[in-house]
Amino acid sequence: MAEKNYYDILGVNKDASDADIKKRYRKLVRQYHPDVSDAPDADNKIAEINNAYETIRDKDKRAEYDAMLNNPFAGQGGGFGGQAGAGQGGFRWEDIKDQFGEGEAYGDGGFRFDDIFSAFGRGARGQNSGQAGGQSQYGGFSNQDSKGQDQHAEITVDLASVYNGDDYSIKLNVPVRQPNGSVGYDNKTLKIKIPKGITDGKQIRLAGQGAAGSGNGKNGDLFLKVKIRHASNIRIEGADIYQTVNIAPWEAALGEKINVNTPAGTLGVTIPKNSKSGSNLRLKGKGIPAKEAGDLYLTLNIVNPDINSEAETNAYEALKKAFADTTIER
Repeated sequence: MAEKNYYDILGVNKDASDADIKKRYRKLVRQYHPDVSDAPDADNKIAEINNAYETIRDKDKRAEYDAMLNNPFAGQGGGFGGQAGAGQGGFRWEDIKDQFGEGEAYGDGGFRFDDIFSAFGRGARGQNSGQAGGQSQYGGFSNQDSKGQDQHAEITVDLASVYNGDDYSIKLNVPVRQPNGSVGYDNKTLKIKIPKGITDGKQIRLAGQGAAGSGNGKNGDLFLKVKIRHASNIRIEGADIYQTVNIAPWEAALGEKINVNTPAGTLGVTIPKNSKSGSNLRLKGKGIPAKEAGDLYLTLNIVNPDINSEAETNAYEALKKAFADTTIER
């Protein structure tokens, strides 16, 4: 039986449009990706699909490939070989995230891969384009060395860890390219030091923890984007922290010294006399201890206590009487 060509592998006609080829490719990825397929040959199948798509999605490569199909005896010394080569290019997260859902959990410990599937290939338009030992013009790999792709992920850490610089451990099940070109999976436990003072959205670089390189090429790097987890009464703006603090009416009116539990620890704070709800007390340098420390802003929220006894009712009545001549703008 003749070897299937790239069009057969993708199940499209030779005159299929770019849109039809891309649509078919997405469907096959959803069907055969090892995370969702029970087929024993899913790894090899997805590699075969990627290899075919990498060639015929590119206008110039497709034209040369069509010419080879029309004249199969020309250029036998080079050709498009390597259909069995696994995972070369074509597998792009931006092409499939709508089908798989962006930011789904992958591993544990507050860790999320945003583009984990990048480990399946290094396309000619990727970061390794033009490097020695990278992908050949027609989708096959040479025997030289090339660095693996960098990967990007997200890790969620507690606000307290940002103040203290804690250690975290995360467990991952990541795709790794095998010597024969197929894709396998490797369990990893990484210990990560959260830098003290890191702010939301900044990245931690873990050298050599990205996708495996080919040959003797170095592994890519893993970049972890930090997402800070905090209580619902806290808002973060850069290195500044805004924390809502509930106070009693008499504390606001008379001015009192209170203790407040903050991310920077328990702090003694003096409430100014005649404070209003929504006003901020600035505690300089008590925000995230970044290179330039942020400030901590305590947003006052006056809370009226419930009436549960006759004495409390009388207290409110006396308050009403004492302020009978007060005009309140409404």
